[in-house]
Amino acid sequence: MSRVLVTTDYLGPGDDIDTLLRRHGHEVTYAPARGARNRAEALALFDGIDGAVIASEPITADMLETATSLKVIARSGVGYDSVDLAAAARHGVRVCNTPGVNHDAVAEMTIALILTTARKLSAVLCGVRDGRWPRDAGRELRGSTLGIIGYGPSGRAVAQLGLAFGMSVAVHTAHPTGDPGIEFVDLDTVTATADYLSLHTRAAATTEHLIDRKRLQAMKNTAVLINTARGSLVDEDALADALEAGDIAGAALDVVAREPLPADSRLRGLDNVLITSHLAGQTVEARNRAGLAAAQAVIDVLAGREPAHPVDKETV
Repeated sequence: MSRVLVTTDYLGPGDDIDTLLRRHGHEVTYAPARGARNRAEALALFDGIDGAVIASEPITADMLETATSLKVIARSGVGYDSVDLAAAARHGVRVCNTPGVNHDAVAEMTIALILTTARKLSAVLCGVRDGRWPRDAGRELRGSTLGIIGYGPSGRAVAQLGLAFGMSVAVHTAHPTGDPGIEFVDLDTVTATADYLSLHTRAAATTEHLIDRKRLQAMKNTAVLINTARGSLVDEDALADALEAGDIAGAALDVVAREPLPADSRLRGLDNVLITSHLAGQTVEARNRAGLAAAQAVIDVLAGREPAHPVDKETV
């Protein structure tokens, strides 16, 4: 019997994922990720563990050094930049993710954030709650330009919703397609022309601070930045400067560089920034799909089969 650790905080005993793992003969143990672990806890996390379904918490080289029985890590989500892939490869640990399970959820949240900023809903809701009756006019999405950076499943789903709202959609991607209604443009063009600039590219060394001071200054001063991808894509100090100076009109962020948002973050308390707690992909349906896909990856590796979505092909 293999031992499988689950750290994803929305998964628990008795759910579909737990049932699937136990049906395949595995013992399941839980250590929910609800913030930073102390060093001793992190180093002991994989003691006696053969497979793991993990959240987005960091899996570092020193944690893997002591994980002598670990054979597979499956991320219950798309991003896997929190896992030290080189260290996992050195120790023969397979690493998998679960793409394609939450792109509709991410797309819907992206449009929700755009609508919230366009119609000034955050200020309106707070005003009514505080006893006022705000009547400031918002803006319609129809006729505006939706700029998208990254055209994977989430980017494509956002593009289709944007078209349905009557928006012009401009996309920057290394892999343009012939999708009708979509204009594929270079990075400078999508940055300069977007009324709403939405990020859907993966985190990598080449994309760290993709949205930096120079690109923020190139945006329209009426534009809004939306990030439901990864916090590392945005230079947050430069963003705070741009928001304070009015270089851009606003930002809606579901992800930040450090989560939870630090108390001393310059973004905290700015009137023209909306921050949610990394929930874009977190619908009931998407969570279940992601958990089941991650559990299946663990089951496959422990049974000696190739998993559906390994992210370690080049390093293992």
